Amino acid sequence: MSVESLWAVDLGDGTVRLANTPWFVRGVANDDIVRVEVDDEGLWWAGETVRASDNCTIRLIVLKDGGSVAARQTVLDTFHRLGTTGEGIEQYQMVALGIPPTAELSKIRELLVHGEAEEWWHWEEGCVTAAWRATTSSG
Repeated sequence: MSVESLWAVDLGDGTVRLANTPWFVRGVANDDIVRVEVDDEGLWWAGETVRASDNCTIRLIVLKDGGSVAARQTVLDTFHRLGTTGEGIEQYQMVALGIPPTAELSKIRELLVHGEAEEWWHWEEGCVTAAWRATTSSG
């Protein structure tokens, strides 16, 4: 069984607010409210999303410079200027971006597509919103 541990804030009613951008879990984003169950060992297990946050999760495998620390940081800095948050993980040469609805969605998509064409990275949508999907026709 594969699991991903996420930071979360207990809301005291059987739900939590996710407090980081997921690396691998699909369909959830930072600030989503998720129902949880506690097992016999005290571990919390996520269930259904109770309220989506309108944030998106985009993941990139950084190819430029072999996904080095510097290359991942450059990716993070570049997307941060467009309104995202995120972090890198060395083991997978990966960056996870948290994209709030206030970010420059069209510019972010354009940069993602351009960077993939230049073979700087591969990217995928982990969790997207209607506003994000609308950027496919606005470019």
